[in-house]
Amino acid sequence: MPIAQPARLLEIHIAEDHQHSGKPLYEVLVGKCRELGVAGVTVFRGFEGYGETATMHRKHLLTNDQPVIVMIIDCEENIARVLPTLEELADRAMITVSQVTMKRVQNTRADDVP
Repeated sequence: MPIAQPARLLEIHIAEDHQHSGKPLYEVLVGKCRELGVAGVTVFRGFEGYGETATMHRKHLLTNDQPVIVMIIDCEENIARVLPTLEELADRAMITVSQVTMKRVQNTRADDVP
């Protein structure tokens, strides 16, 4: 049975058109997390949303400006270690950090074994 352990969930809320050095910011963030050895990262694209400027982010005919959330999970120490680097990469973002419980599940079924 998987053992539950405390962890941190870091969410970086940005728009799809945010860039860093000519690349989509979400791709840069994922690459940096991988480089820094973060346990897990997933990117979600939203249909519509807005932040503190109240500018609507949604799919347009000529541009892609949908909201994007980069979700990062790891132990508290690793999140604290990588957060300053990720903040430097994002020129505009809303960042949240939550305490969560993490379980790693990797069940091997009999029919999966060669």
